[in-house]
Amino acid sequence: MRLGINLGYAGASMPDVLPLVEHADRVGFDSVWAAEAYGSDAVTVLAYLAARTEHLDLGSAILQMPARTPAMTAMTAMTLDALSGGRLLLGLGLSGPQVAEGWHGVPYGKPLERTAEYVDIVRKVIAREEPLVYEGEHYQVPYRGEGATGLGKPLKSILHPVRSDIPVYLAAVGPRNTRLAAEIADGWLPILYSPEREALFNEHLDAGLAAAGKDPSEFDIATTVHVSAGDDLEACRDQLRPFFALYVGGMGARNQNFYKDLMVRYGFEEAAQRIQDLYLDGRKAEAAAAVPDQIVDEMALVGPVERIVERLEAWKRSRIGTLILATQQPDILEAIRDVV
Repeated sequence: MRLGINLGYAGASMPDVLPLVEHADRVGFDSVWAAEAYGSDAVTVLAYLAARTEHLDLGSAILQMPARTPAMTAMTAMTLDALSGGRLLLGLGLSGPQVAEGWHGVPYGKPLERTAEYVDIVRKVIAREEPLVYEGEHYQVPYRGEGATGLGKPLKSILHPVRSDIPVYLAAVGPRNTRLAAEIADGWLPILYSPEREALFNEHLDAGLAAAGKDPSEFDIATTVHVSAGDDLEACRDQLRPFFALYVGGMGARNQNFYKDLMVRYGFEEAAQRIQDLYLDGRKAEAAAAVPDQIVDEMALVGPVERIVERLEAWKRSRIGTLILATQQPDILEAIRDVV
């Protein structure tokens, strides 16, 4: 199992988190991941970290596909890979309809078909085997549709990539998206993962791997687990409850929230509904308080270091290939490294 750290939306707080990243680089961690939503972007953060680190792979978790054309994402990936000496892990995701349509102003559309075409184009651009020509349902390159001048012509990147095949990771929550990730990507970025309940995903992962003729060892499952270490177990849980309440309660509409749906599939239907009702009613503190201990204990690492070390055994037995820690506590990194 490889180890990473997740900085979240750290673009504006880099001076605070840089010591953690540099420490992780020194003590043998494998990767650092940056995210974006509708604030700081991940590309700028990764470019900065490329210059401040020596060994860590640089992962995007995620770059939002609605924000960029496939060609632009490929250009960005090749540039970051060149700047870092071949250390990029390209994590992609569609986000959700609220962000795609409400922030980027583009249709959410058919997520599975759009994702498959997007990844296909990105790979073609990076491979640089021929000028880009693509005729899909969602993407046509060169563009010949309404408003086109007719002057577009197939192009090939003028940048020679450091690697002609940059690893692609896909964020996915639902069954069909998870299967697609296993089929077309090099890795999967799940969220709110429970090692005890991973059988829920196995059928879809294995179907995707089989469709692509992949061996499971060729596919990396890289999940972020939040860490709060301290002697007071309940205080550590309380520190992380707002995170779970935000995703289960607020990251989506009342009738479409992928994270709430996941909790329901896990068997936490009653708790998930209560968290969402409270959160969307503006009672965020009560929503956080409604997050059961079991959810925090299964999907995070909390409490005294000895308890965290013991809990790591479940993660080591799981299918996870990369365990990405979300923490602001540098002192816990080496304890987890020594166990993993």
